Amino acid sequence: MSKTSSAIAQRLPDPSTIEGKHRFREFELNDKVFIVTGGAQGLGLALAEALVEAGGHVYCLDIKSEPEQDFHDTKQRLAPQYDGTLHYKQVDVTKHDQLDATISAIADRHCRLDGLIAAAAIQQVEPAISYPYEDVPRMMGINYGGVFLSATICAKQMIKHNTPGSIVLVGSMSGLIANKGLMCSVYNSSKAAVIQLGRNLAMEWGQIVDGKPIRVNVLCPGNIITPMVVQNLKDDPTLKGLWERENMLGRISEPSEYRGAALFMLSNASSFMTGSHLVIDGGYTAW
Repeated sequence: MSKTSSAIAQRLPDPSTIEGKHRFREFELNDKVFIVTGGAQGLGLALAEALVEAGGHVYCLDIKSEPEQDFHDTKQRLAPQYDGTLHYKQVDVTKHDQLDATISAIADRHCRLDGLIAAAAIQQVEPAISYPYEDVPRMMGINYGGVFLSATICAKQMIKHNTPGSIVLVGSMSGLIANKGLMCSVYNSSKAAVIQLGRNLAMEWGQIVDGKPIRVNVLCPGNIITPMVVQNLKDDPTLKGLWERENMLGRISEPSEYRGAALFMLSNASSFMTGSHLVIDGGYTAW
């Protein structure tokens, strides 16, 4: 066996230790530990649920003092069915010391940290010409700065515990295009910055732990029915029809439609993927 083949084999479960018929074992996350920021509801929670089902211990971090009822319902539904676990911690992703203490405590408790989904973000719809300047650093601080802090703090814990893993930054197709009918220049700019951040972190951390990588990729969803988008559609009822027409599939997506992508990107199934952005947008950007 070549040196490269041997290294790949070490990252996958030993077939001799697996009982019964196991297919696609590279997707399993058994006993691995993950952080999901923005996990109180919406997309973050949907992605966290998939990681739990695959066997992961998942900690959802959000600024809310208590998560939405959907979180409690999801936790109750998952508990009797899967070996993975779902937890919640209140944290502000723009506060370095608070975020560092929370993530460090989680990693120290398990003596490992295997992955991150950085999904915390806000949106503000406003024409650029009337956009309050003081709101620019606030949005960039959360949508970019919070992602940067989350990624770097998690990477430090992966290095500390010698458990190099996978980091998924949640960008958006909005980081690649201007959304028709939606005036959110600063939000779109913040998502473009996240895509570029993913490339640079992947480059820096490609062989950081004894020659082993911390992989970094960006998930770029299209229009999703989340609380943020629901508010957009309330503010401007014409957007729903416009967005549906602009998608080749003729509809807006649900958060659950990104579960498979998140599991792929965080598991060994994507072991040769880093520095990439995965666009899942119903064909919006493919015209």
